[in-house]
Amino acid sequence: MEFAFEGKESVYQLQEHVLRAHHYDRRSRAGRGVVRAHLSELSGLSRSPDDAPHRVPPADPRGSALACAPVPSFPRRYRSADIALLAQVDAAHEDLSDPAIRRILQREYTVFGKAEFAHLATLSVSHLYNLRQSAAYRRRWVRVDLMHCKPVSIAERRRPEPQGQPGYLRTVHQGQQDGKAGPYHINSVDTVTQWEVRGCCQAINENHLIPVLEQKLARYPFRILGFHSDNGSEYLNHRVAAMLNKLLVEFIKSRLCRSTDNALVEGKHGAMVRKHMGAD
Repeated sequence: MEFAFEGKESVYQLQEHVLRAHHYDRRSRAGRGVVRAHLSELSGLSRSPDDAPHRVPPADPRGSALACAPVPSFPRRYRSADIALLAQVDAAHEDLSDPAIRRILQREYTVFGKAEFAHLATLSVSHLYNLRQSAAYRRRWVRVDLMHCKPVSIAERRRPEPQGQPGYLRTVHQGQQDGKAGPYHINSVDTVTQWEVRGCCQAINENHLIPVLEQKLARYPFRILGFHSDNGSEYLNHRVAAMLNKLLVEFIKSRLCRSTDNALVEGKHGAMVRKHMGAD
């Protein structure tokens, strides 16, 4: 049997008829290969990627792909105005929990009768996450989660336990005064003997802080066994950890939401330094 076609339009019509008749979009990969091979024998077209029969030629006036299933077009329920309204609600309530925001959106429409909340009144918590990840929402409101911090492996996070033995220090530094950088007072107190040594440095960084710490540790009349600090980066860095490790000093840091871990030195620092010199 020989087939004769009058132009490429007749070839495309044959391809469409065969693809629809064999339900090409619902066949497996192997089944699609058989259909493509059959079309190649009928039409005489090459099976190269550029001339594959499952691709729609540019000259096809219909412009629809016959090889794959049509993408379902669902109506868009939440418009840009709804996303902007959601961003305003989040900003006004300072990022409440998602179930609480969902309940507020429902009450704005059902209780207070605001027509602009008609679409958001039926918003689910799961889809609330999707709207907050959209570009339209991020242009209007950015949520900042301060609870997820990057863990630092330097020092051990636990309570200071000197067990009645001197040599376990707790340290703190003074903040900026009136929002301006200036000399920083470094205060350290021994937990058992209450021996206190204060120092001062130009800036809170490794280059200025480490020499002051070395001088402070040398002024204690007993061997330093432990060093406890807060969670500031001025102490929790590799240079300070290397200096304490060289001196065989145990390095620990305060626990989260436990203000009593460093209360001893904070109280002495407030009475001796902040009271007379002032700080933020």
